[in-house]
Amino acid sequence: AWVDSGGELETGFTTVGLGDVTITHRDLYQGELPTLTADRTAELTGPLLDARAPERFRGEREPVDPVAGHIPGARSTPSTSVLSVDGTFRTDDELQEFFTDRGVDASTGAGAYCGSGVTAAVLIAALQMIGLEAQLFPGSWSQWCAEPDRPVATGD
Repeated sequence: AWVDSGGELETGFTTVGLGDVTITHRDLYQGELPTLTADRTAELTGPLLDARAPERFRGEREPVDPVAGHIPGARSTPSTSVLSVDGTFRTDDELQEFFTDRGVDASTGAGAYCGSGVTAAVLIAALQMIGLEAQLFPGSWSQWCAEPDRPVATGD
């Protein structure tokens, strides 16, 4: 995409100097965008979107966590489904239709989670692109399934 848009590439060797960065972040739930805790997932007025692969959502395969399945009531919305074949985001019109079909609109918003909160950020970004707000559940499935009293659903 970079080259196709006219971006130039450099070849050869380069020397990179040491840098210095300080990141201050009290916790995962105090970021710039709205977040969702496990307890607050039940309070959502819009859908809770699961960004993992469909087979992980259905509980057929779980390569990371000790429990397979999904949060009851969540909707399977793989993060890859908002991307075009070339890996860029689908058009705004396509995203609008995609999320509308999943019950997301400006009046309800949505929540999103994945395995550990990383790929769900792709859904959050896609929603932001079309002016819809969503709350990220940073603890995601790894946190949910690690708490034995939390219910687990399988299948579609």
